[in-house]
Amino acid sequence: MKSWRTRIGAGLAVGAAVVAIPLTATAASAAPPPGSGWTEAGAERYPSKGECEASELPNAQANGYHEVWCDDSKAIMPIFYR
Repeated sequence: MKSWRTRIGAGLAVGAAVVAIPLTATAASAAPPPGSGWTEAGAERYPSKGECEASELPNAQANGYHEVWCDDSKAIMPIFYR
């Protein structure tokens, strides 16, 4: 059985790591779509970039746009229309 001193030391080390990781992580923002003229249309969770773009194209066309670009660097993909 480990001593209380060992358990407390290990607990403090784990606690410090739990606090330090979120403080050192940087907030990633959506990468801008290639080219210019894009309008951010929202964000949605899709299993793949291809499915996102295929699913969003009818919405884009209904609103007068002709292209869709989904940023697949995030789980909830930012969606852009042009």
